[in-house]
Amino acid sequence: MTWRGPTYRTVDGQRIDGEWCHVWRRDPWNDRHYLDDLIVFADGAVRCEERTDLHGLEKLLASGRIAVTEPGASKPPEEQSMWLSRRGEPVTPEGFLLEVADKIEELSGRPTSGQRCWDAIRRFQQDPNESNRVLIREAYLAVPPHVRIYVLGDMDRQDRPLRILLTEVGAAVDGGGPVVTAEMHADVLDYFNRGDEGVAREEESRAVDHADDPPTAGQAAFTSLETIYPRGWPDVLGLFVLRNEFPAPVVFAGETYPSVLHGYWALSAADAADHDQIRDAPSGREARDRGGRAERRADWPRMRLAVMGGLLEAKFTQHPDLAEILLSTGDSVISYTGHWDSPFWRDASDGRGRNWVGRLLELTRSGLVARQVLPG
Repeated sequence: MTWRGPTYRTVDGQRIDGEWCHVWRRDPWNDRHYLDDLIVFADGAVRCEERTDLHGLEKLLASGRIAVTEPGASKPPEEQSMWLSRRGEPVTPEGFLLEVADKIEELSGRPTSGQRCWDAIRRFQQDPNESNRVLIREAYLAVPPHVRIYVLGDMDRQDRPLRILLTEVGAAVDGGGPVVTAEMHADVLDYFNRGDEGVAREEESRAVDHADDPPTAGQAAFTSLETIYPRGWPDVLGLFVLRNEFPAPVVFAGETYPSVLHGYWALSAADAADHDQIRDAPSGREARDRGGRAERRADWPRMRLAVMGGLLEAKFTQHPDLAEILLSTGDSVISYTGHWDSPFWRDASDGRGRNWVGRLLELTRSGLVARQVLPG
């Protein structure tokens, strides 16, 4: 089954994570089946035609009201040899129920049957005795049959190493495969050990390649909201100074602009007279309105990011008090929202927002830190 997500539901203000997959649901009026979503949640709740749990799902599967394969569809041809087969076992209601139980464990942060199988393998590697081999067998058989070929994460050998290890010496794997020898058991143990060595090398290499990754999670994201102050901007400075319309004069490209917004729209104008009218607008909003009506420079799309970045750098390097407020956001992601800026510049809940102002504010903040600590 293919699981999709994320999804969630809210219980008493708490978010309960979930994932969903497709199943076949029988219409009680005409006995026809159609695709429907089966949603599984971290607290064990299951939802399809009704709200239920694992026990209820078992009853739905047993009654045929829910099917895990299309009823009436032709079955794939039988394999001549289980050992040579590249397909997993067919999905059954029993196997699907085990998979749903695993999904609940995964969503709730508990070990799945696959992880418990790997735990048993690790114990066997440390002490390869018969009792630990039995533990591997029990853990392997607890994995849903149709996903066992994926349990080792090896696309080439699939679960064959486990099937060899769990077959007694002198017996044929899967009844028709190779006859197992003690050397083959030793080779499987060597296979697991080599895999661990490869993982260790990869982790060591990644630690070097990613040495500049932050060691811990950053501060919570900060959202810069567009706020209107009908009586004028507050005297006590706050995070609202991050807004482009905040009246902080900036000297940029040989001109002085009353705000970043004035500078951005004035510099976008193709005509010098429009530039001056926008620069002299009584407010940032008026500057945006005049700029939106003026003819744009032909090369503006290729330079607007650099201009905005330069204006923001000028604003916060020329006003140390504002720079301190920007630095107070630490390493937070800055989500720059609003109603009037285009989605190119702001963050938007519909996914269209590219949040370039927020990203450039983060870059400006990083530049301020660098100036404080780097020589020159």
